[in-house]
Amino acid sequence: MDHAQPAVAHDKYYVPHGSPWPFFGSVTLFILMVGAVMTLESGGIGQYVLGLGFLLLFGLFFGWFGTVIKENQAGIFNMQVDRSFRMGMSWFIFSEVMFFAAFFGALFYARQLALPWLSGEGAKHLTSVILWHDFEGGWPSNGPAHLGPSGSGSTFETIPALGVPLINTALLLTSGVTLTVAHHALRAGHRSVLKVFLALTFLLGFLFVFLQAREYHEAYTELGLTLSTGIYGSTFFMLTGFHGFHVTIGALMLLIIWLRTMNGHFTPQRHFAFEGVAWYWHFVDVVWLGLYIFVYWL
Repeated sequence: MDHAQPAVAHDKYYVPHGSPWPFFGSVTLFILMVGAVMTLESGGIGQYVLGLGFLLLFGLFFGWFGTVIKENQAGIFNMQVDRSFRMGMSWFIFSEVMFFAAFFGALFYARQLALPWLSGEGAKHLTSVILWHDFEGGWPSNGPAHLGPSGSGSTFETIPALGVPLINTALLLTSGVTLTVAHHALRAGHRSVLKVFLALTFLLGFLFVFLQAREYHEAYTELGLTLSTGIYGSTFFMLTGFHGFHVTIGALMLLIIWLRTMNGHFTPQRHFAFEGVAWYWHFVDVVWLGLYIFVYWL
């Protein structure tokens, strides 16, 4: 995707021939899907199939991306290929925006529309008769689980916004600054500054994931907040969990970019791999701000 030598002018768009990676990727995704279905249905051998799928997926990323990096370092990508990479990354981030928009939409629908309607004057009687008794439509809602299986009660506590979530917000915002400093250092040719601030960025990302893991442990063991804690628990863990997964992927990509930087890759003029990962990381920052406001704060 980037190379340390000046771009070689090509009249034709580079298309690799005889690559095994698309076929390997199709087989990998099929095994991953079968393993996921078997795990959800019955467990057992499905977990091993799913594990095999993830191992093959790791091998796919390592091999395919490695091939692209070698092609790039050989100087066979012209500016038209560079534009294709940029268009592909732009559409990928747009798909990620739509992905999180769906979950934010589910949160908005449950909190602002469904629960107020179920607890409204016109529907509260039907809700109590048809669904469950003593329904309360306030947020956060545990649904019928607030009565417990035997009517003894099942409660939970939310995670305060001024605790670990605020620290994680500061970490991600700081990582956005360090990444921007690293980008400017790359464009200016200050590679020592680039290496230091890029390392700080992925370290902050991994620290974010570590603190979120501790937050999840506290939620499950001390606060009674789990994925099955009604509509609040499901939306909380789906939104924050998928975001944490994206932070993990982004930190790993930043680590790979840092390793490439240590090997002398990228120039001030040609460094799209760095820019593509930076776009992704800033997108992750923006999503977290939305999460912090609408999930933790409000």
